[in-house]
Amino acid sequence: MTHVIPEGKQVSGVTSLGGDVFVVRCNSQEKIEVYDIKTFTLQRHITVPGLGSESCGLVASPYNNCLYASDYDNNSVHRAELSGRNAVMKWSVARQPLGLSVNSEHNLLVVSGGGRKLQIFTTRGTLLQNIQLQADIESPRHAVQLSTGQFLISHYGSLHRVCLVGVDGAVVRSYGGQKGSQLMQMNYPAGLAIDKEGRVLVADRDNNRLLVSDRSVTVQCS
Repeated sequence: MTHVIPEGKQVSGVTSLGGDVFVVRCNSQEKIEVYDIKTFTLQRHITVPGLGSESCGLVASPYNNCLYASDYDNNSVHRAELSGRNAVMKWSVARQPLGLSVNSEHNLLVVSGGGRKLQIFTTRGTLLQNIQLQADIESPRHAVQLSTGQFLISHYGSLHRVCLVGVDGAVVRSYGGQKGSQLMQMNYPAGLAIDKEGRVLVADRDNNRLLVSDRSVTVQCS
């Protein structure tokens, strides 16, 4: 069965928590839409004052019971509590923040394309790590942290890859290369996720497909 949320402006970010699905759209007018996870009917809006027109990253934290949204226009991240008060705070991050994720320590990972940065913050915006990525990671899009402490980062530009990156920002291994549609190629790798089997899922955006590694992209990297 396929559910289609109401038509409107372009959907730029989605995440879920409990019985809710959260959706942010381009030019969202400072609002995040909340849908019922079973019926996909609109339940309410969360108002996020100052949220820019390009909010490309959205992630929920069950541990902290909050929602994070990246603000590409204003170089910031917004945090909305989901306790009923929906209190909102924001803090500054590196230029042009895009993908967001939460690590096993419940801290927030922010990838910023403008300065090729990966930053890690506490849930209240205290900067824990500020990692400068290797120069050939030209336009980083999303990152997730592995149990080893290393990171998987998707990026595009001269190369379209998923990279295993150390805490120093250097590439350890990579999967992909020149833009293309063959199995070992990608065309704008965007979102990343790791499932409970340890497989890495890659949204190969402009090839209109989802790539799934059999174990981990860290095994298949060249």
